[in-house]
Amino acid sequence: MPSTNDWINNPLGVVEEMFGASQNSSDSGWEAKVTEFFRQRLMEKDAHTWVPSLNDVPLHYLKPNSLVKFRCLIQDMFDPEFYMGAYDTVDPSTKAKVLRCGKYKDVTECGVDLDSANMVTSERQTFYCVPIPGESPWVKEISSCVVDCLRVCARVVPSTSYVPSRQKRSYDEDDDEDDMDTQPQAQQGHAHNGTPAAAESRGNADSKRQETEAPSGQKAPSPPLDLNFPLPGEQGPACLVKVYADWDSFKLNDTLEVYGILSVSPALSALSDQNDTSSSLILDPAECMETAEELRVHSPPASLVPRLHLIHTQRLTHNNPLLPPAALEDSAASLASTLGEMASVRAELLAYFTQLLLGDVLAAEYLLLHLISNVYARRDVIPLGKFTLNLSGCPTAAAPAYTEQLYRALQQLVPSAYRLSMTLQNMNRLRLVPRKDYVANRLLSGALQLAANTSLYLDETQLEQGQLDPAGVRNITALGNVISWQKVDYDFNYHHMEFPSNINVLIASEGRSLLPSDCHVHLQPQVTPPNMEAYLGSALAAQSSSQLNKFRLYLTMARSLDYSISEEVTKAVEDDFVDMRKDDPQSISADDLHSLLDVARLSCLSLGQSALSTDAWSRAKHVETLRRSRSEPPGRLNGNEP
Repeated sequence: MPSTNDWINNPLGVVEEMFGASQNSSDSGWEAKVTEFFRQRLMEKDAHTWVPSLNDVPLHYLKPNSLVKFRCLIQDMFDPEFYMGAYDTVDPSTKAKVLRCGKYKDVTECGVDLDSANMVTSERQTFYCVPIPGESPWVKEISSCVVDCLRVCARVVPSTSYVPSRQKRSYDEDDDEDDMDTQPQAQQGHAHNGTPAAAESRGNADSKRQETEAPSGQKAPSPPLDLNFPLPGEQGPACLVKVYADWDSFKLNDTLEVYGILSVSPALSALSDQNDTSSSLILDPAECMETAEELRVHSPPASLVPRLHLIHTQRLTHNNPLLPPAALEDSAASLASTLGEMASVRAELLAYFTQLLLGDVLAAEYLLLHLISNVYARRDVIPLGKFTLNLSGCPTAAAPAYTEQLYRALQQLVPSAYRLSMTLQNMNRLRLVPRKDYVANRLLSGALQLAANTSLYLDETQLEQGQLDPAGVRNITALGNVISWQKVDYDFNYHHMEFPSNINVLIASEGRSLLPSDCHVHLQPQVTPPNMEAYLGSALAAQSSSQLNKFRLYLTMARSLDYSISEEVTKAVEDDFVDMRKDDPQSISADDLHSLLDVARLSCLSLGQSALSTDAWSRAKHVETLRRSRSEPPGRLNGNEP
């Protein structure tokens, strides 16, 4: 049985061994055995921590063709491609033939017999994946701590596949001139000797040097490759994930932990030069149906966008590193010890929010409920569980940076967050909605292409006088659709396609927001600190790392709990609603009842309770009465807000 070093450092050896064994038996299920083998290994205690992560380890520290993992979001789905699933190689001296496996590879061995009857052409799907947008710094820090432990244990070592001429830098700092300097000499000089395993109709993109340096007398270079991150300023690797089975089960914007074989062969870049006559031996340009821009986008240099051949994947219901994704599936075992502490942690977190919100206990209560909200179901087009909060009355006159500092404090608690400053310039220039680029045949990302349970913080205090252009109007409409319907209408030029979302939207404003919301709370400060920045800074500094981790774990756990209402309580709520309507028919509507039920549900979950009780219903009515009693500007801006 392969050791740990074998299946992590040399997974292709495991694949080849099982492929070879299948040739001597009538059993054709070797591919299922491969995936089951790696799945079983990864289920072993702490085994997933042994596998280095593309999110945390620079590419030059990773051994090519080793097993790595990548925490990511599916940003785009490319067309299926064909590759050599099996092929014969011929020894030039002895003329002996050997049957090889082409699965999980981009480049084959030398001496492929293209006329062999044993050649098998197979199909695979390619996903363009990016790191989870807006992932909070604390998530990356905790993940990097695991990586440091791995390095100490010597599980992650610099690659010995080549010796770079100088220190190789990570993606974030990589210059366009480093790539060819660090390629193996054999690959640079004899790239045409290797045949691509992917007999792809598209070919490959230009090498990184060719993208940025045009020889004299030739046309200007192409612009630098856009890694197509949804949010501005994002850093980290993008990756082309090759999927071999069940690719129809994946959807755009799924968040995954992908385990696969890393492919960064320099031949992928060397063979992509359309001016290299040697490449015509491999791929006939006349057979290529893609444009130059499409080739460049779909087959970027592997040094910039590595390939990852998927062997095992785990869908992420959250990206909180303090709570393993599998733990939520075994709720009875994993939540038992935590549920008993939820009430006390809730009280501590409520006190912290009260301090951040200048002593306003009611606003702190609703902020807590907002952060654990989650779209748990959809009835026709109605998303159930969304709870967009509009926090108005932010003291921007006395403290212009208050909303930004509040966001920084909340970012310390949630795994993914993004602050959108709603300035006129941002509204008119930012691309919030993803758009299809038919020239490059890719989906251009937008700021609303976010993972589920991302906290979107809309800072409306930055609004200024001016005119929204058509793009700005479309952006405002897109934000309204996310808030009201939890959907984003992707722009495919000739039509729009709806994609469901699950984004927690918090609107910070001075007056009531221009946008719709599910709940509006006007902030009533009870304290007026002379130095707001120092006040909020001290509030955050007072929270130890262990305390913050406790809050982070609490918020994720509360959001994941199941919830139900018994028939007995349902009947009591219905009778109560009828009684309230008898006293004053105008005092409560069906929408008000829906809001009450949302508040009651979130209140129960915040206490670790999975079923509504009559006491919880009474508490929900009480806090809603307090909220409505606060002075509000006359009239309503929309029909979605109670």
